[in-house]
Amino acid sequence: HVQLVESGGGSVPTGGSLRLSCEASTLPKSNYCMAWFRQAPGKEQEAVAGLGRYGSPLYSNSVKDRFTISRDNAKKSLYLQLNNVRPEDTGMYFCAATGNGCYSGSWAQPSYSYWGQGTQVTVS
Repeated sequence: HVQLVESGGGSVPTGGSLRLSCEASTLPKSNYCMAWFRQAPGKEQEAVAGLGRYGSPLYSNSVKDRFTISRDNAKKSLYLQLNNVRPEDTGMYFCAATGNGCYSGSWAQPSYSYWGQGTQVTVS
């Protein structure tokens, strides 16, 4: 069982930056995919970025060129650097993980086995 704990959320002005962190209790020894999702009040959950053990980072069109996903295997941690944020980036950001790999055709689907509790990002 994988436990995920997010941190780093807060209030940030438009155009500002923020770094979110997600610490995993453990990671699958074989392939895996970790991703960030977000949900704004009254809106559906949206995939933001994904990163697997193998392959390149994957991003939604709405954050590409502004957000950067990365990981530190030694710390079992996933990060999301938010730059040039906009009011529409406001929402609860969730970290998710699965023992399957990250694939361009499926990473954005919310079919992950493990989810964190979320960290709130507010852009004003």
